[in-house]
Amino acid sequence: MSTPEPVIDTPCKHRMLVIVLSMIVYGFYTPDATSLTQGAQNQIPLDISGNDNLKSKNTLAVKQNKTPVTVESHLTKKEDKVIIRQGDTLSVLFDRYRLGQTALRNILSADESLLALETLRPGQVLYFRYKNNTHYLQEMELYKHPGHRIVYRRIADDAFAYETVIKDGKWHSEKISGTIEGIFYLSALRASLTKTETAAVARIFQNQLNFSRAIRKGDKFQIVRGVQTIDGQPTGQTRIESARLQRHAYEHTAFLFDDGRYYDKQGKSLAGAFKRTPLSQTYRVSSRFNPRRVHPVTGRIGPHNGVDFATPIGTKVVSIGDGVISRVGNHPFAGRYIDIEHGGQYKTRYLHLHRVLVRRGQSVSQGQAIALSGNSGRSTGPHLHFELHIHGRPVDPMKAKMPTSRSVPQKYQQVFAKKVVEQTRLLNTANKFTKIAVNDTQ
Repeated sequence: MSTPEPVIDTPCKHRMLVIVLSMIVYGFYTPDATSLTQGAQNQIPLDISGNDNLKSKNTLAVKQNKTPVTVESHLTKKEDKVIIRQGDTLSVLFDRYRLGQTALRNILSADESLLALETLRPGQVLYFRYKNNTHYLQEMELYKHPGHRIVYRRIADDAFAYETVIKDGKWHSEKISGTIEGIFYLSALRASLTKTETAAVARIFQNQLNFSRAIRKGDKFQIVRGVQTIDGQPTGQTRIESARLQRHAYEHTAFLFDDGRYYDKQGKSLAGAFKRTPLSQTYRVSSRFNPRRVHPVTGRIGPHNGVDFATPIGTKVVSIGDGVISRVGNHPFAGRYIDIEHGGQYKTRYLHLHRVLVRRGQSVSQGQAIALSGNSGRSTGPHLHFELHIHGRPVDPMKAKMPTSRSVPQKYQQVFAKKVVEQTRLLNTANKFTKIAVNDTQ
């Protein structure tokens, strides 16, 4: 007699689970795609903006549609673009984007030899770039204009290094002219010169005439302005290539030569010669210009854009040439510092000062005392750090060709004479289309 098989009593909910699993196995049932997407949403925030460059992707294969369904996850941005506005500071921006003051200090440490971050101007752009899938700052770029970018890249958890990208671009000339009705400053602005260009013209002729006294109503001026473009787009950078002031029976001319200095049409320099060093006596050079120096404090390799003189605290520092104070500041690593624009393409910089004796916008002459040397900022001992920049690039001030004479050298006189002829033709053309620059105040 056969034994009957036992009857297994399966609860209803268990039977239903078995049925569903069987249907999945044999393909009779596919979970709803929406439920899968919702499940993913519980783990990864959904973003439907479609910006593939800023978000990582998670792909879910949905059998029903035979094609992948892409779910955007806003784990992190790869980059933040920040347009500098009036009043913005790096400290505020680093707090706003939750980058941390430690990262800022490390970038400022790298910027010690450049000081590019000391003066942020409205309209400039900062890019914060992050390590994949984190908010860890990997790179920061300062975009000054299409011809000048500075990139700060992380080289260690506590250190950045910078790279300067400069494009010379192309320069084309614009002709501007005007008749003075009042004062030169307002007349030049009315004729479409910028404030910076107007100040540059005044500096060029500052040793030849007093603009507040010598200029009179009816005097005329002609300017040839160079405008830089990169790939056909203006960078905002300009330079005065030639200038002429006509004061009744007197004429003053200025021509920018290849050495970055201005001369009159006879080839006489409009500025005095430069001193080789900014000191009244000789001091030992403790560190020379070196693009790959080992930093005495950090131990890392980086550019040393100037020359260090082993001067005791309180040593008088003088300007190597005539110029205008363009910056005075106090950097956490460079210490108290001064920048001087010398007209044309020359700039000098003085770091680690004890005391500053001048103010921004002040005109100085060669040999004039501007500061006392010191030991401010990050320094291993009292010294003066001195830099010379030509055409926006630091050069070795102990080896660079300095404007040491008051006239165009004999071997370059023919080249200069040709430039005078070309620029004079442009100035004469500008004079035919003189704009009347009338001032509101007489």
